[in-house]
Amino acid sequence: MKENKQLTEWIEESEYIVFFGGAGVSTESGIPDFRSVDGLYNQQYKYPPETMLSHSFFMREPEEFFRFYRNKVLAPDALPNNAHKALASLENKGKLKAVITQNIDGLHQKAGSKEVLELHGSVLRNYCMGCGKAYDGQSVMDKIDAEGIPYCDDCKKIIKPDVVLYEEGLDQSILSRSVEHLRNADMLIIGGTSLVVYPAAGLIDYYHGKKLVLINRDATSRDSAANLVIHDSIGEVLEPYI
Repeated sequence: MKENKQLTEWIEESEYIVFFGGAGVSTESGIPDFRSVDGLYNQQYKYPPETMLSHSFFMREPEEFFRFYRNKVLAPDALPNNAHKALASLENKGKLKAVITQNIDGLHQKAGSKEVLELHGSVLRNYCMGCGKAYDGQSVMDKIDAEGIPYCDDCKKIIKPDVVLYEEGLDQSILSRSVEHLRNADMLIIGGTSLVVYPAAGLIDYYHGKKLVLINRDATSRDSAANLVIHDSIGEVLEPYI
């Protein structure tokens, strides 16, 4: 494909590539996204997913929150796919300077990426709401399986995942670092995102270069603003760069 050839040329001549990704990057690892036909938004539950993943619902009905969180958000057996591996390889070669992700699964780090800016946090980090004690993802999952609600071993308060729930704001330091990378980038690759979740999607407006690449299976509202659009599997498109 001529689009893939153009992508290769731009990657070869660029020195400060930034990748901005969403749920579509991890669907090829078996993690469902929120808005596709098979995504969380199209499954039937007692409450809509956006309600169950809100801060107020977490505070009001923690047991129901964690039941949904355990069943539909955690994916402990998921492994990095070709997209994750390719991005880690590009960073290792000095081409890619940052991965800015809306995902919370930690697969970029598992693949070897170092500079990963997690806009919505990570399921791998968890903190007691009372004393602040840190817990990893596995220990919290074990507690949910055993008790329904994960409680701190020390102060017995609820342990909260370090993820940004609906009604919560994004981490300002993560936002600032993301903006700095985007402003410095000579190439921006956007992949696996519908670009409808704000304020995260608005970050790409800080990129002012001429090599804006959009890789997504479906069309997005930003296709017309991109310099190169590839409607295909992101894992297949990026596989040659592993």
